[in-house]
Amino acid sequence: MENLVETRDLKTLFPILRGLFRQHVGDVRAVDGITLSIERRQWMGLVGESGCGKTTLGKTILRLLKPTSGHIYLDVNLEIKEKIDELEKTQPNSKAYKEIRSKYDLATFAGSKLKNLRKSMQLVYQDPFTSLDPRMKIKDTLLEPISVHGLMKGQAAKERVGEVMEMVGLSQKQLPRYPHQFSGGQRQRIAIARALVTNPQFVVFDEPTSALDVSVQAQILILLDKLKQEHNLTYLYITHDLSVAETVCDSIAVMYLGKIVEMGNPSDIFKKPRHPYSRALVLSTPIADPTRKRGRHVLPGEVPSPANPPPGCRFHPRCDRATDECKTDEPPLLSEGGLRSVACFHPIE
Repeated sequence: MENLVETRDLKTLFPILRGLFRQHVGDVRAVDGITLSIERRQWMGLVGESGCGKTTLGKTILRLLKPTSGHIYLDVNLEIKEKIDELEKTQPNSKAYKEIRSKYDLATFAGSKLKNLRKSMQLVYQDPFTSLDPRMKIKDTLLEPISVHGLMKGQAAKERVGEVMEMVGLSQKQLPRYPHQFSGGQRQRIAIARALVTNPQFVVFDEPTSALDVSVQAQILILLDKLKQEHNLTYLYITHDLSVAETVCDSIAVMYLGKIVEMGNPSDIFKKPRHPYSRALVLSTPIADPTRKRGRHVLPGEVPSPANPPPGCRFHPRCDRATDECKTDEPPLLSEGGLRSVACFHPIE
């Protein structure tokens, strides 16, 4: 299937500055060389421990953060991406390379080009109460993106606002209200409506249900699936809840300390994880089914600092399968049929 969103060797580093003259002494490697493909109309899950770089990756893809290096593509055909790769290897300083990147590579966008991109790529935050302006009525919150992008005016804009409110299961009569007059689940529906009002192709969800009750979580997930099917949307769903990712996602990417360590179908990741970190995440996830038995695996130590990641495989200090090879050589991300990709010298059989 055709890829809608793709990153190639994407890096986002945050400089560490110290001293009176703010001298650059290092970098926090939040996203460190990630290559990721999301197919059109796919629901991709991104899972991992807190602090592994999931949110930074999502914001970098949306260009809310500027990447340090690498490429980001939205709806770009394979021939153009291969041409950029070829010019990068043979003529990295040429005018042709700079021109084609400035036209197709989101990592280079700025100014009006970046603004025009916003209507095609949207973000839904974790906490709808803090992401919605408490001083703005809901109708003004939803009209603002339409006005900023100049999509429509007057009655047409008002009709679009009413349409998205009904799309997310709310009433047009609620438009004059303020955010504090809604429940948590209703506020999250409003946040989703705000993301959809510009008719985007791609939406990033950053833990959208973690602050909600379980019953409300289910309602929101059912709504997202319905919207995805009806409007041909593509999702990147960031979550720490693997049980949710297993249920709703078409594909899952496991992230650890700024890198993707395993990708695959949810059934493969949960039933036969091949990377030790994926196995540890699966075993630490509580399940409500008494017929499915799991062992218990507690990872030793703590997550290393992204400002000083360990050499070789970044997981080796906490891995019970690590060898001397893992401590010195960084394993490649290998394709192994379908979407499954495993980065491990000694995968779990």
